[in-house]
Formats: sequence, structure tokens, C-alpha cells
Amino acid sequence: MIRKFEGILPALVTPLCEDNYTINEAAVKQLVDLHLSQGANGFYIIGGTGESIVLDREQREVMAEACIKAVGGRKPIINHIAAVNMSETVELAKHAESIGCDAIAAIPPIFFKYSEDDLFNYYKKIADSVSIPVMIYYHPAAQSSMTAKLIARIFEIDNVTGVKWSSNDYFEMMKLKDITHGEMNIINGPDELLVSGLAAGADAGIGSTYNVMLPEFVDIYNNFKCGNMTAALEKQIKVNRVIDVLLKNMLISSVKYGVGLMGIDVGDATFPMKQNKKGGEPELEKALYELGWRPDGRIL
Repeated sequence: MIRKFEGILPALVTPLCEDNYTINEAAVKQLVDLHLSQGANGFYIIGGTGESIVLDREQREVMAEACIKAVGGRKPIINHIAAVNMSETVELAKHAESIGCDAIAAIPPIFFKYSEDDLFNYYKKIADSVSIPVMIYYHPAAQSSMTAKLIARIFEIDNVTGVKWSSNDYFEMMKLKDITHGEMNIINGPDELLVSGLAAGADAGIGSTYNVMLPEFVDIYNNFKCGNMTAALEKQIKVNRVIDVLLKNMLISSVKYGVGLMGIDVGDATFPMKQNKKGGEPELEKALYELGWRPDGRIL
């Protein structure tokens, strides 16, 4: 029986200290505790939002260990372990398993063009290195050639159990759901399309902006599951207005800034991504507050 992750799982930002390198473990605990109090069903760590491949191995291992400690077994953790080389990817996978992560995820190898056999072998290598569930992280920006047919083939590997679907091609998602007879754990990636992903068959949602609007996304999910489609769509439209502002201000930087407004200092994004101005970001704050966003993660 495949374990399926369900509900709303924030893709945690990686809190950094003033040196823009050291993991701020106190902030990790604050963020985890806040999200748990707001209804998080689990956590996705060190993915795109967590700045994964621009962090070095030591940072990633410290962040993973800090998350395990902070969560304390209360909810599951999916640890994204892909790196720019295969050996480090495998070592991070083994580390994730050794510290008690519930599953690992990996984007496909990036930059070069790989064949379908290459991509299958990549995930086979990762899956063979651990015994915990492995999740494909499908993002067209990494490899645009990952079709439903290919992902279904990779799903045949023993401990590959799911996919984080960060594409807006829901036709392909529905094909994947059909090909795998609903057995594959499909998790929606695009925050702005959570309702669409759930309607196309996703079991859960993982998202960047969940860091600053988690209660709203929990409401979207719960309303959808209860059949309250009008309420779910109304909430989606409200969060999308905020998402639009965050995207215009460099997503990771603005999400980290928003978490700071919530009272948790998670530092800047990794250099050379946009660094927060010393005097604050008054235009960003003004835009957020005008849309009704509040530091408790709610939108009025």
C-alpha cells in the first residue's frame, strides 16, 4: 500500500542568519510551530522555495536536521535532495533517510538535455539508495520533457510513490492519474492553481506562499473536500491577488520578507537573489496590506 500525503504542506523557506549562510535553527522551530498551529498537514523542505541547489551540502543537512527536531514526529517531512551532481544527490538521500525523513523528492537533472531512459535511470539510482518513498519533482523549468507517460514509467520503480506536479498542464496530470489508476500520490505545485490541481485529481498541495497564507490554503483545501466549490474558488481568487504581488517582487525574497512581517526573522534570500532593503520594503508592505493580508496569514 502506497502512503499518500494529503492536505496542505508548506514548502518551507530556509531561514538564514545575518551572514547569509548559517541556518537559523531557532527560526526553523518558530516557523514549524506556527504552521502546525495553523493546520499544516506536513512539510516539504529544501525544495525550490528552500533554495535547495544553491545551498551547499552542509547547509542542507543542518536544515533537514533542524526540521526533524522542530517537527518532532508530529507531521511528515518530505526532503528535497536533488543536487547538481549525482553523488551528492545520493548522499543527501541517504542522510535524509538516516535522520528520519518520511520521504525524499528530487527534480530531474538540469541544464543538459536528457533522454527518457536517462531520466528513468536517474530516479532508479536515487530509489535504489534508500528504502523510504521517493517523489518525482516535475517542474518544466528543470526538464520540459517529463510527460505523463514517462512519469508513469518511473512510478513502476519500487519505492517511487508520488510526484510534485509544478506544471499548469492539468491535461497531462489527468492522464497521469488515469495511467496509474489513481495509485500515484500526485501533489499540486502551483499555489495559484490549487483549486485546479485538486479538481484534476491532486491529493494535496505544496506551495511557497503557504509560508505567509497557510490558513487560507487550508480553507481552500477543506472547502474543496467538502464540496464547497464556490467558497474554495473565492478563497483562491483572494490568495491569487497576494501571489501576484509576491511574484512581482521576486518570489523567494518577498515570501521571506512576508515571514519577517509575521514576526519570524528568516533572513534574506541567498545572494545574489534580491536582498531586502535595510529600511524595509514599504511598497511591498503597502501592497500586501491594501489587499487585506495580515501577519497572521489571513486575508480580510
